[in-house]
Amino acid sequence: MKLTPRSVRAFAFWAVAVALTYAPVRANAQNCQLGNEIDEATRNAIASAAQRYFALTATGDAASLKQNSIPSLAADFAGIEGTIKDNQQILAGGQGAVSKSFLLDASGTAPIAQAEFYCGVFGKNGQTANSAAFYLNNLPPGKYAVALLDATSAKGKTMFSEILQQTGTDWKLAGLYIKPAQIAGHDSNWFLTRAREFKAKGQLHNAFFYFEEGRSLISPLPFMSTLQTDTLFDESQSVQPTDIPAGGKTADLPSATGKYTMTAVFPQAVGDDFDLIVKYQSTNVANTALAYQDNVSVMKAFVTKFPEVRDAFAGVVARAVAGNGQDYGTLLAMKDIK
Repeated sequence: MKLTPRSVRAFAFWAVAVALTYAPVRANAQNCQLGNEIDEATRNAIASAAQRYFALTATGDAASLKQNSIPSLAADFAGIEGTIKDNQQILAGGQGAVSKSFLLDASGTAPIAQAEFYCGVFGKNGQTANSAAFYLNNLPPGKYAVALLDATSAKGKTMFSEILQQTGTDWKLAGLYIKPAQIAGHDSNWFLTRAREFKAKGQLHNAFFYFEEGRSLISPLPFMSTLQTDTLFDESQSVQPTDIPAGGKTADLPSATGKYTMTAVFPQAVGDDFDLIVKYQSTNVANTALAYQDNVSVMKAFVTKFPEVRDAFAGVVARAVAGNGQDYGTLLAMKDIK
């Protein structure tokens, strides 16, 4: 079984450039309990399992984690192993504390096409300070738990989130999500402050990208929304540019050598730098020499069209993407794009 996130309001998952929409509260939503609403024995069992799986991840023990996963995840564990490997240095020697837990009851006998869980008290305008919502596609029936952990190590703070499924008296791993809570030493508030400064200066592209990054740094899961993420979503939409790709729509980028079709533009941390990623359609991916030339042209054209990005990013990564998904990327520091 794989948990498939559904597009929801208030979260932008830059790794795949997901465009999100709000799903209103519906009367037939599945049951959810949070925090102290969960009986003590169940809450303790969830916390114990979550802490154990964090420890296995922090020590790089993928084999034991796989043994403690639900069968469908264990059968396709390569993604989790990659996640563990990618975050090994960040989590090594770290401590993880469960900050929030949720119990999701998806009763029934068949998978739920569009499962919606509304946790806590919702007001007339939707989310409140202590509420949360989860949206999942094709969810098999069962009882699930979401455990959000705050992880700290010498490398900084990390959002460590687990999806657990009850199997008998055990809670097995059904999903694992690891995201930084800081980028290059900066947290969400830093990016939001910069976003508002860019907005005040009329640099709306920079403002939008920084709002999105600030929201991402407080969004542990791609299928979860809260009052805070909803509010930041609304704020980012007030400055969303119309000349960059969004909502599945492409955007044209004129250059000295022709016109390119951009498919996605989003910020991303590359090492200790905060760079801008520009993806575009290409038929030259298989020819790396031509793809490199196109990438350089795209970077020059993008910075020429949007000069304000020089104030906000250390560099630009252009990624030529073929119709079959194959891509070829080039990174240039901003000072080298002339």
